[in-house]
Amino acid sequence: MNKQGELDSLQVTVVAEDSVLYESPLLGQHGISLFLEARCGEVTRNVLVDVAQNPKALLENMRLLGIQPESIDTIVITHCHYDHTQGLVRILNRMQKSDVPVVIHPELFRLNFVDEPFLRHVGVMQGDARAKIAAAGGRLFECRQPLQLLPGLSTSGEIERKTDFEEVGIALMTIVEGNIVEDTMPDDLALFARIGGKGTVILTGCSHAGVVNICRQCKKMTEQQAIEALIGGFHLVEASAERISKTVAALEQLEIGSVLAGHCTGFHAQAELSRVFGDRFTPLRTGMRIEF
Repeated sequence: MNKQGELDSLQVTVVAEDSVLYESPLLGQHGISLFLEARCGEVTRNVLVDVAQNPKALLENMRLLGIQPESIDTIVITHCHYDHTQGLVRILNRMQKSDVPVVIHPELFRLNFVDEPFLRHVGVMQGDARAKIAAAGGRLFECRQPLQLLPGLSTSGEIERKTDFEEVGIALMTIVEGNIVEDTMPDDLALFARIGGKGTVILTGCSHAGVVNICRQCKKMTEQQAIEALIGGFHLVEASAERISKTVAALEQLEIGSVLAGHCTGFHAQAELSRVFGDRFTPLRTGMRIEF
């Protein structure tokens, strides 16, 4: 990330999430989608991070939240899973624009499957294939390295796996040259938003690379700048009590300003985050707007 690049402001709207705000008319779904309004000087860009899995519900929530699909400038997909990618082509078609940057990892379209309780592909579905994205007006930016979207807002690039207690969180496989191999989710990305006078806001999809690894990479990329907020899914829903405890303890040591976790984080991890972070922790909910 450009050392001099900082956003003047950032607004994060939770357009899709597994749960919704109290007394909200919005629709929940298994998945996540965040709408970012990022301003740097005279430049403002609207970035959609993931599209969840139900485009009809996503578009309805956009309508209720006053977000025009055609206002989206860039789409970032954090990883291949259907609950983050399904309906991407429909969203692009609704935008009615051309050459919309769609930022992905080069391995996004690989076969990604589980065999419990039965064999099924859980990655990008055929309705959102490369050719269909292009036909709908998307321009794929396939990149393993950090990519600056505007000064102060960057993707993480591939996350370095350094902790000894974090894992993908689910038994995923792919096929390479006819052989079944473990899928370590190399495409798992995050976004880092550097806010002037505050610190960095980290936005995650599922944190298959490990949420602590993501935070440490952010510290490295931003030269140890403070983490203002950590927002997204942490994929601890099926994690052991030991892993949850180690993860939350490591996050607490990073002195994060606030943590907003939902989607695949899981109840037990949310409870531990609440215990350790106190009022600095908030469960993520559809309809939330967070301003920096």
